[in-house]
Amino acid sequence: MSNAAKPAVVIVNLGTPDEPTARAVRPYLREFLSDRRVIEMHPALWRPILEGIILRVRPRASAKKYASVWREEGSPLMHWTRRQRDELQKRLGPDAAVHLAMRYGEPGLRNVLTELYKQGYRRVVVFPLYPQYAASSAGTVIDEVARWLLNARDQMEFRTVRSFPESPVYIQALVDAIEREWQRKGRPNFAGGDRLILSFHSIPRAMHDSGDPYRSECEATAAALRNLLQVPGDAVLTCFQSVFGPAKWIGPATIDTVRRLGSEGTRRVDVICPGFMADCLETLEEINILNRRTFLEAGGAEFHYIPWANDSEGCLSVIEEQSRRAIAGWNQ
Repeated sequence: MSNAAKPAVVIVNLGTPDEPTARAVRPYLREFLSDRRVIEMHPALWRPILEGIILRVRPRASAKKYASVWREEGSPLMHWTRRQRDELQKRLGPDAAVHLAMRYGEPGLRNVLTELYKQGYRRVVVFPLYPQYAASSAGTVIDEVARWLLNARDQMEFRTVRSFPESPVYIQALVDAIEREWQRKGRPNFAGGDRLILSFHSIPRAMHDSGDPYRSECEATAAALRNLLQVPGDAVLTCFQSVFGPAKWIGPATIDTVRRLGSEGTRRVDVICPGFMADCLETLEEINILNRRTFLEAGGAEFHYIPWANDSEGCLSVIEEQSRRAIAGWNQ
């Protein structure tokens, strides 16, 4: 099969600095926070704030956080996305060529698409690794595809994976991870007040109010997961993390919730992050370090972060299922 007939699958994650230093974090943050999908303020108003305040202060603080979770192989997000690429290639075999790209940083998505074109590929699936759609996550990935198309005289054929918040394979992967954790560490005493927290990345409330479907997709995931787990309804809390700046964000905030639970005498919380398909700064530092410390200092006794993604069988099955659905018919 020629490359023109053979599909390529590009799995896309957010991105990462090349190293945990302020010097490396600064250009990564500049690219990320310059995206109009991420910061919807007019550039004439936002750029002086970004360049004059945020990029002078935040890179140093972010670099310390990255350093706390950095692996011998480098960024955890890059490490796990590479593993997902390699394992997906094994599963798809000759049916498709699998590549990875990052929306911010390297390897940049538009450069990856250009290289695929040079290699003769004309059928490409772009797969943002976000189970729930938001304009500021999956939406901005598709924006990059559109920008590539606008500059291409000979356009490739594209398919995209929009989202899969209620995919049975995805929900089962989450349930399996939770059940494995409970087999190892004992089932929470929900009748006694223990809680399971589903922590999703937040978005500004203004985006939600403008019609972004993200919150409803997170709630759909939470409802499907709660039904399959068969635990009391009030035992599972849907929360949102990773807020920054003075704007109002959708909530309740995960860190406020764990602080409140600890102060109210909740003995144990288990936290899973269904929206993150690779462990990264937000899961390893924000949840497993900062939120853990916050809960314990507020009076809680046990904090369990439940990993489900990365190269687990469940996560890889989700990526394979969505990829096969996207390439269906292209190998005939």
